Amino acid sequence: MYIAQEESFGPVMVISKFKNGDVDGVLRRANTTEYGLASGVFTKDLSKALYISEKLEAGTVFINTYNKTDVAAPFGGFKQSGFGKDLGKLVLSSLITHPTVQIDEKAT
Repeated sequence: MYIAQEESFGPVMVISKFKNGDVDGVLRRANTTEYGLASGVFTKDLSKALYISEKLEAGTVFINTYNKTDVAAPFGGFKQSGFGKDLGKLVLSSLITHPTVQIDEKAT
């Protein structure tokens, strides 16, 4: 469906059915979109939710909630949904250069 392939902004949520146990099939469907700003996983099985969150190609993965975040948490998307992360330590690493310093102990 068009709505499942486009990046919609606003109060829009796509809910897709899947066969019981076909988690990898769901991941393939979710990751075929060219966007990856955020995703949500609703389940009673926390280990399954964590497995899915590692495999989803999305900048933010919400588990058993949606759009509830800390303002200091890194924010950004994958693929066509952004150029990296804003906020947090991750963005600082990309802005700081780390020199390599070598010292000859004999010369001191």
